[in-house]
Amino acid sequence: MRIIVYPLVIALLLTSLALPVQAYKVNEQFFIKFGFAADNGLNKVSPWVLSPWAADLEDNVKDINGRSRDYLLAAWYRHTFSFANNSTLGATLGILDSTDYLDANEYANDEYTQFMNEAFVNSGSYSLPSYDRGAALEWTSGPWSVNALGMNIGENDNGNNYNFWGIQTGYHADTGSGTGNYRIILGGTSSAFPNPSGTDEESLLGWGLSFDQEINAVMAAFLRFAWQRADAAVDYKAHYSAGLNFNGSGWGRPADNIGVGYAYFAGGNLDIENSHVFEAYYRLGFNDLGLTADIQYMKDRRTGIDSVQDNPAGWIFGLRADIEF
Repeated sequence: MRIIVYPLVIALLLTSLALPVQAYKVNEQFFIKFGFAADNGLNKVSPWVLSPWAADLEDNVKDINGRSRDYLLAAWYRHTFSFANNSTLGATLGILDSTDYLDANEYANDEYTQFMNEAFVNSGSYSLPSYDRGAALEWTSGPWSVNALGMNIGENDNGNNYNFWGIQTGYHADTGSGTGNYRIILGGTSSAFPNPSGTDEESLLGWGLSFDQEINAVMAAFLRFAWQRADAAVDYKAHYSAGLNFNGSGWGRPADNIGVGYAYFAGGNLDIENSHVFEAYYRLGFNDLGLTADIQYMKDRRTGIDSVQDNPAGWIFGLRADIEF
């Protein structure tokens, strides 16, 4: 059993410098995003496969994807076409983050204001890349939406350049209990990832669902299911997560919220049999400032190994502060 407390990590994210060309109806938009970080937190010393904090830390904002580019995370131009039937089509070109278009979730998607563990930020089954060259289309019509994008990634962990593509279909529902979003996601890559024996290179392919739904004025729930093909070497073949969000309006603190989630990962074709993640947090909101107390329990099980050292399990306690402006 291990108990770990986060070391000091300083991370500054300038997330939205947006310059609309038109003052009333924004048809064109430029966007630039920088990220700066000091230290890598637990990411370098954690015994678990999954990262306890999915933030972009020091190693993530330097030499991004082997492009010799530091700190500049995203830079893109978008033009939105509006049609007579109230549908829109947005076309974006530049340095993109695929998670802005795929695998969204209202209550489990932001490592700076919601859950910290990567299990509740995005599904690893899609191998979603960030901060590289690409183009995206976003179509909306009433409650329906379709996002599609393609990206070229400088290099993966094996030093190979590869292409990524993804598509998401979504439906936004207004029900008697509140609003909800229901999404189907599919994503894949070119053949640039080694197979389990390391003798050949294979492509990645993942598919899944991401749901979020308000239950009443205080409580909401989320579900995320994802699977991936195991031709390439992959730690996990499936991911299932679920959780609840409680709005602070229920106890007179509308800027606060509580999140509770559990995730199970089924092992792929390497030495991981399964992983479990539990996380709960309380975020206090004060105007533009948020203070979060976070607790996690993580457990990895390796195939055919019984030692405690190789099957780490333990608690992680963390504090997080975020400022939005």
